[in-house]
Amino acid sequence: MDTFLTIKQPSEGEYKEKGSKFIAHAFQVKTEDEVKERLEELRKKYYDARHHCYAYQLGQDGELWRANDDGEPNHSAGTPILNQIKSFNVTDVLVVVIRYFGGTKLGVSGLINAYKTATQEALENAEIEEKIITKIISFSFDYLGMNDVMRLIKEYDLEIVEQEFTNTCQMKLSVRLAILEEVEAKLNDIKEVKMD
Repeated sequence: MDTFLTIKQPSEGEYKEKGSKFIAHAFQVKTEDEVKERLEELRKKYYDARHHCYAYQLGQDGELWRANDDGEPNHSAGTPILNQIKSFNVTDVLVVVIRYFGGTKLGVSGLINAYKTATQEALENAEIEEKIITKIISFSFDYLGMNDVMRLIKEYDLEIVEQEFTNTCQMKLSVRLAILEEVEAKLNDIKEVKMD
């Protein structure tokens, strides 16, 4: 598999229970630094909220993840948020659920349902897109190999990330993982090409 699902742009969801209000925000994020930035923004915006619970999953296989209850009972907030991210089969996603306490305790099962439902709504409101996993390859070649290289780029519909033409040509291409070996083999067949 060389694809994964993520959300295209930020989305929101909301759930109300016994006066408490749960506002869910879902974002596409690529790094833990981006997670921290989004959390800071929301903490400033909703400075008067009691809890900012969140979960995120990063990496093509969702290998990096975290759930945070932010003062709610253990596993009553972060875990249900994370479970929704997993059930939607998306990655590179952060969901933060802000809670305004309404005065009536909901109990652990009530909290789990509230955080799960707010997250579910935010993800249902999101546009989910498929992303292709690519790798950057770089190489150089003599001008004599230009036609062969350009033909290969066109044949595989490759994206040129960087190119520089001096005495020799330098190029970086973004190649889909599924065809990486094939493209590298064809580049190696062009005698003017030197792989970096």
